[in-house]
Order: sequence, then C-alpha cells, then structure tokens
Amino acid sequence: MKINDRLKKIGDLVEANSFCLDVGCDHALLDIYLVKQNKNIKAIASDIKEGPLEQARLNIAREKLTDKIELRLGSGLNTYSSEVNTVIISGMGGRNIIGILKNNLKITKKIDTFILSPNNYIEDVKRFCTKIGFYIENEELVKDKKYIYQIIIFKKGKKRYNKKELFIGPILLQKKNNLFYEYYKRELKSREILLDILPKNFYLKRLQTKKEINYLKDVLKN
Repeated sequence: MKINDRLKKIGDLVEANSFCLDVGCDHALLDIYLVKQNKNIKAIASDIKEGPLEQARLNIAREKLTDKIELRLGSGLNTYSSEVNTVIISGMGGRNIIGILKNNLKITKKIDTFILSPNNYIEDVKRFCTKIGFYIENEELVKDKKYIYQIIIFKKGKKRYNKKELFIGPILLQKKNNLFYEYYKRELKSREILLDILPKNFYLKRLQTKKEINYLKDVLKN
C-alpha cells in the first residue's frame, strides 16, 4: 500500500515495541505501515469522523491486519488506552494539536513519547510541550512533493530552550543538512515578504518578524 514520504518518515521514527495511538488516522495508512515493519509495534487508529474510519477498516482488512490494528471513533486523546506509550499527531494545525493536548492534560502527562508534525505554529507547539514537561529528543525535516515538513519527537523530561532554539529547532540547529537550508531559506523569504506588507502600526508583529529574520540570516550564513 502506497504511503507518502511524510508518513513514511514518521513511521520510521517510531521505536520498536511501541504501542501507538494515531490521532486523526484518516485512512490508517501510517498504522498499516507501522505494523508491517516487523518491529513489534501495536497501533490504535482513531479519527473523529466515521467516513475515514470506514475506509481505514477496508484498508486494514485488505492488508489482513484486523487483529493488529484497533479502530476507535473519537476526538483527540479520548481514544487513549493505558497500554499506549506513543502518540502520533500529523497533518493538523499547530493550535489544534495544542488544543488536543491541553484538553486532556491528565492523559497527556501519562504519555512517554509524542511524535508531532504540525502544519503550522510549530514554535507554539514546541513551547507548549516543553512547558508541560517534555523535551525535544529529535527533529527531522522531510520533503513531500513541494512541501517540507517538520517532525518533532518529544520525550517526558525537562530541558530549557531559548527563543532561537524554539524557533529554529535545537536538534535541527545541530544537523544543518541540505534540506535545512532549503527549508529555512523559504522561511526567510516568507518573513521578508511579510515585513514588507505589514502596516507600520503593527509594532509588535513587525518587531517579532524582524527578530525571526535575524535568526534565519544568522543560521543560514554558517
């Protein structure tokens, strides 16, 4: 079964022997990929909509994995089970992801590992997760067609990060591969355009954008 590059990268980052909850599983392509890797991974595929879950059920049955992937209808972490140690949320807006974690803080704090790939507000997600007792163990960039996505692995524990580290990514700052430069050159260009069109009376937004431009120029010159 074909899986896109973003989901494949997420699947490859899941540790062996994990029990995963895939929140917003859509058609369960990630879950199918996970359990077929022979890494002793178990999965709960959950979604808030019945339509995607029905398609997921058909996909799972087609792959003869009905006994290895459980389907659950529900919102966010409401489909959590005590066996789960890894939660995956991908392809949602960052603020939506924060809302899911914030609305179920008791459950959130029981999880050992979060693998998150927000579509936006990535810095906000990092700030929230580190504030509630998780640290950034790993960060990856993956290019899927013309888009480049961040994937962040959070583990239970405490670490301090400065503004630049949260904005760029503490692990990405260490890696600085070709995709890093491609991604952050795009980010720099988008912020330079934003600064040009922001009204002069948007003082705080302009100040924040200027700071981000300086961060980006600094990391891209090295």
